[in-house]
Amino acid sequence: MSFLQLDRVTYRYQGLTPVIDGVSWTINEGEFHCLVGKSGCGKTTLLKLAAGLLQPDEGAVYLRGEKVTKPSSSIGYVFQAPTLLEWKRVIDNVLLPISLKRKPAKEDYELAHDLLERVGLSAYRDHYPAQLSGGQQSRVAMARALIQRPALLFLDEPFAALDAITREELQADLLTLCRLQNTSVLFITHDIAEAVYLADRIAVMAAGKIVYALDVDLPKPRTLEMRYEPRFNELSFHVRQAMEGVKR
Repeated sequence: MSFLQLDRVTYRYQGLTPVIDGVSWTINEGEFHCLVGKSGCGKTTLLKLAAGLLQPDEGAVYLRGEKVTKPSSSIGYVFQAPTLLEWKRVIDNVLLPISLKRKPAKEDYELAHDLLERVGLSAYRDHYPAQLSGGQQSRVAMARALIQRPALLFLDEPFAALDAITREELQADLLTLCRLQNTSVLFITHDIAEAVYLADRIAVMAAGKIVYALDVDLPKPRTLEMRYEPRFNELSFHVRQAMEGVKR
């Protein structure tokens, strides 16, 4: 059984032309999938449908074989802006999803400390967001999304506003954290190299449809050196052609 399945999903804003037009896609447990495409092609809308934040006009979304009709507690989110609470310390921001439901336990604090250590922020746990760089704030947002050990993680261009070096560091951190928790991932990006580096499988969207799919056959774990190898460039070129509408 597939872990997340989109079955011929169609969605229209106010009954107009479909923004998402008959999309089918499957993510298996533990897989990392990237969705790429030009602005306005429907990527974020598709993510919202997959997450249960929107309901399709036609078709259905299934998580572990159950139809998705609302957001699930087993799903985590990371958006382009970290959206941290400025009046709370880093450790409290990480623990926020738990604090909204109950008082964090000792085990919750231990996991929060472990996540912060893994993203290089253990020394900043008592700092406030205004004392952090943009990259550090994004690391806190990742730790917050993973504090409940979500089975599925949705990310909508979370690193788009960061410089290239910080972005690469965060990509490596994200892969490590998701591998440790066996988290399934749907990641939206405009950046072709980012998609090739992160993904097990890439989907290219255009005009509300998936027009191209690619299995990324790079070895794991991914390394910095891979970004400069011929196979990485070849895969990136295939995705670029698909985004430009070049038939292969």
